Amino acid sequence: MSGFVIREAHYPGRAPIDAYGKGGFRFAEMSHVGSILCVPSGIYGWAPAFPAEVSAAALARVVAEAAEVEIILIGMGTMPAPLGAEAAAALREAGVRFDTMTTGAAVRTFNVMVAEDRRVAAGLLAV
Repeated sequence: MSGFVIREAHYPGRAPIDAYGKGGFRFAEMSHVGSILCVPSGIYGWAPAFPAEVSAAALARVVAEAAEVEIILIGMGTMPAPLGAEAAAALREAGVRFDTMTTGAAVRTFNVMVAEDRRVAAGLLAV
């Protein structure tokens, strides 16, 4: 019996975000439905769909790659929202600065910082 093989969504590399909206993102001539996490090792499908779901566990990959990340931009959807205390503490403990903003602002800022070859990561909630 054959069927679909479901794998974790992953693009191995850094790429600017070409478009966002309609519940997903376009980058590197591909599209992804849902939220994404952009870190030095690549762009991954990301589980959080709402700001309250951006937890320390959701940011574990960022913490694991902290040596390569100066700052993470967290796009919280259509309205800015603060990062939860536990998630903020995990990033601070790992030495990663963070800034929360709307997803649109995070995409634009991420693209500028990638073009400048900065050590930036982004967690982007789909809108």
